[in-house]
Amino acid sequence: MGKLRIGCHLSSGKGFLHMGEDAVKIGANTFQFFTRNPRGSKAKAIDEEDIKKYRAYAKKHDIEKILAHAPYTLNPASADEKVRDFAYMTIKDDLMRMEYLPGNCYNFHPGSYTKATKEEGIDKIIRLLNNVLYKELQTTVLLETMSGKGTEIGRTFEELAEIIEGVRLKEHIGVCLDTCHIYDGGYDIKNHLEDVIQEFDNIVGLDKLKAIHLNDSKNPFSSHKDRHEKLGEGSLGIETFRHIINHPKLQGIPCYLETPNELEGYQEEIAKLKGMWYIS
Repeated sequence: MGKLRIGCHLSSGKGFLHMGEDAVKIGANTFQFFTRNPRGSKAKAIDEEDIKKYRAYAKKHDIEKILAHAPYTLNPASADEKVRDFAYMTIKDDLMRMEYLPGNCYNFHPGSYTKATKEEGIDKIIRLLNNVLYKELQTTVLLETMSGKGTEIGRTFEELAEIIEGVRLKEHIGVCLDTCHIYDGGYDIKNHLEDVIQEFDNIVGLDKLKAIHLNDSKNPFSSHKDRHEKLGEGSLGIETFRHIINHPKLQGIPCYLETPNELEGYQEEIAKLKGMWYIS
């Protein structure tokens, strides 16, 4: 059934070639990176020479499929027009830059409706996506599952499905499932993984699941918080991740670690996951 596509979040400060080399060094065959400072700022200028070198290196080492992550500060669901405009301009610019690395995915947090209603927030997200997506786009934009803090949108599969339903170019939209977030959000993937996968398929469709964030949780089930823990050291436990990476319906979906680690820690977790993967 192919190979386990596993990586982690890497710093983009030194460019794509450096990230590719770091990925190979720690045993990864994919990686995630921020398109700019995670707290939001102007992105660095495109370094076409670095991208050229990276693409050659990535092809050689089979790390061509990667995941970009938008800044945390984006809130396309906000009632504040200036906040929505910032989200629109950032995502539009990021998608333009992603065209230098065609065929990959771009992940963002759907946002919070704050002073408005949830339905108004969802409508704003849909409008933004319909404004930034275009037919020739070579990037798939992913909605991340959220834990449900405050007025966050994206805690339930129904909310994600409603957004997708409103998007005109559905072939350019997908979902990134975060294990910490959905467990904190009320989906018991520790004890009822099969049921949760079936529910996702019924409501959203597994064809829309394009990436998985593998994170343990510092908090208990349905806590509606968002604090990642190292694999096996949180409330999900290591066996949950063994079941996830070996589930027949999840094969081929790239997985990304966002655990509180440096490169050495990621290397250990990647090796551990490879050791637990028995489907081949």
